[in-house]
Amino acid sequence: MIQLHNVMPVGQLQELKNGEMVTHNTAELFATKKIVLFAVPGAFTPTCSVSHLPGYVVSADELKAKGVDAIICLSVNDAFVMAAWGESQNAENLMMLADGDGSYTKALGLSMDTAGFGGVRSQRYAMIIDNGVVTSLNIEEPKSFEVSKAEVILEQL
Repeated sequence: MIQLHNVMPVGQLQELKNGEMVTHNTAELFATKKIVLFAVPGAFTPTCSVSHLPGYVVSADELKAKGVDAIICLSVNDAFVMAAWGESQNAENLMMLADGDGSYTKALGLSMDTAGFGGVRSQRYAMIIDNGVVTSLNIEEPKSFEVSKAEVILEQL
């Protein structure tokens, strides 16, 4: 499992941007930048849609004022679902990235099997990445929503 001060693994994440599929190499995505990355078990699910994503949408300006170059919402969903969810949540200041097959989430060691609910999904977490290195890592306990909130990340910046 990814730990504090680890370098982020290299992988690929997808984004549907202006109708075009963009594949991001994480080594390039995280290089020379300060990134807030938060992950959710599923787009359009209750806690994710009512609390987790909206907190980052509302806090985007404050996060960027503290030197954050990009705010990334990651989920084991496809890029089409992530784009639609972002649009429905007014998340135009966030990057809505898809880990379609869960391979990046598995490389982080933060996957969980939800069985019939959705199969392999991401645990709920938030992290601060500075120049490709994890400087803050907040992983939620199952069925919790405390440490990965935007407010907590704001305090840690």
